[in-house]
Amino acid sequence: MIITKTSPFTREEIQKVRERYDIYIKTVIDLEQKVCAAGPEMHFDAEQILLERGSNQWALWGGGIDLDTQALDCISFINIRPLDGNRTKEIESEKVREKFYTLMKYFFREVYEY
Repeated sequence: MIITKTSPFTREEIQKVRERYDIYIKTVIDLEQKVCAAGPEMHFDAEQILLERGSNQWALWGGGIDLDTQALDCISFINIRPLDGNRTKEIESEKVREKFYTLMKYFFREVYEY
C-alpha cells in the first residue's frame, strides 16, 4: 500500500505502509511541494505517483526509515541522476540530504514519539 500525504503520517497509516517490509518503510519525497509517498515495493512506484500528481523529477528523492532503530537513509536507485549532479544511489548533496531528513522526521514524527 502506498499512501501519499502532505501532513505527518498517523500511527494507523504507518502500520499500513509498513506491511510490505515490516520494520522498514520506503519513501519518496517531493522536496519542493513537501509531499511524501510511503510504502511502495520499489521507490520507482512512489516516484511515478508523485510525477502523475505534478511533481518535478529534480525535486523527488528516495530513501526510507527503519522503524526499529528510527534510522533514516537516503538511498534509492531513483537518486542516480548524473545530469542533476547525483551519481550514486545516496543523496550526495548535503543540502538536499538535510532537507530530505528534515521532511522525513516531519512525516514520521509519530515514530519518534512512541
